[in-house]
Amino acid sequence: MLFQPIILSLMLTNVMSKIIKMTNITDNNELKHATLAGGCFWCIEGAFSQVKGVQSAISGYMGGHVENPSYEDICTGNSGHAEVVQLSFDAKEISYQDIIEIFFTLHNPTQLNRQGNDIGSQYRSAIFYHDEAQQSIAKKNINEMTAAKMFEQDIVTQLCPVEHFYSGEAYHQGYANNNPQNQYCQAIVSPKLAKFRQTFVDKLK
Repeated sequence: MLFQPIILSLMLTNVMSKIIKMTNITDNNELKHATLAGGCFWCIEGAFSQVKGVQSAISGYMGGHVENPSYEDICTGNSGHAEVVQLSFDAKEISYQDIIEIFFTLHNPTQLNRQGNDIGSQYRSAIFYHDEAQQSIAKKNINEMTAAKMFEQDIVTQLCPVEHFYSGEAYHQGYANNNPQNQYCQAIVSPKLAKFRQTFVDKLK
């Protein structure tokens, strides 16, 4: 009889251990993905890497017809890929709606196949949706911005189903943060990130 409390305690310990493991698995499953193209990926990645709830922001390529493209392939504009940033985010901390709102402040969605002096289809504005819910949210935002006439010209952001994601070369990851003295970063990326931090101060890590 004296062993029953001990056995019961061991049983409860095992049950609690399983519950904790299941909870951890559930928590991991909360991570969602978003894939966005809005000009040079250095700026998009630099901004979203600072956002609460975003676990990772990886610069890469999507939407083309060449397998395992290199940055040199992308720069020709012939591979068909766009420079994209793929996010892994905790949906309990930040919503896809928030992500889309931030995205549209980081680039000009009315410029076709370019962003400023960066010209070519690799710099196109595009949202690669991962499911129908993301497609619906992105489309709703575009329709609302169009109705509100937020831009003088038409929004040309493409809505495309997600395709194979190719991670960019290692030196592209965290580029703006690692290369603050780069002329392009100083002239283009840094001012955008400064404005971003002022606008979304409540969403920063």
